[in-house]
Amino acid sequence: MQNNFEQDVSECFKVLTKGGLILYPTDTIWGIGCDPTNASSVQRIFDLKKRSDKKSMIILVADEREILRYVANADLRIFDYLNQTNRPTTVIYEGAIGLAENLVNEDGTIAIRICKDTFCRHLIKRFQKPIVSTSANISGQSFSGNFSAIADEIKNGVDYIVKYRQDDAVPAAPSSIIKWKNDGQVQVLR
Repeated sequence: MQNNFEQDVSECFKVLTKGGLILYPTDTIWGIGCDPTNASSVQRIFDLKKRSDKKSMIILVADEREILRYVANADLRIFDYLNQTNRPTTVIYEGAIGLAENLVNEDGTIAIRICKDTFCRHLIKRFQKPIVSTSANISGQSFSGNFSAIADEIKNGVDYIVKYRQDDAVPAAPSSIIKWKNDGQVQVLR
């Protein structure tokens, strides 16, 4: 399986390091991604999606240690919680650090998901930092779980489209979303 996407990982790496946008499959739905530390790349996604920059986006990481790099004073109890979930879960953390200012929510929070998808994990590890992930749609329109349903406007607005899993017809769904407070309280948002 790994050889099926190695070329995609290499091309994505080149695009991401130059501040470009990628269209890629995740552990949930297809997403638009970029370097989360590059404010102009983040802005390009807002512009492509015609999305208000007041709405935050998420980042994907490959493991727990990466959360500790981008969240100040992360409550380690979240990892026990996540280990008990079966569904991909995006967590909104307080105290975002080290990310582009326009990616962090006004209240200082950031949404992060530990991605278990093999392709995404390889890409994140190669890039050596998280990757922005937001649904591959124009803001307000329905998201598409499969590549074939993604609008041409989105496809034409990115710098690289991953070939891996383009023909995957398995129905996809977005992650659950929770807000984790540093006092250990959990609020389920989706």
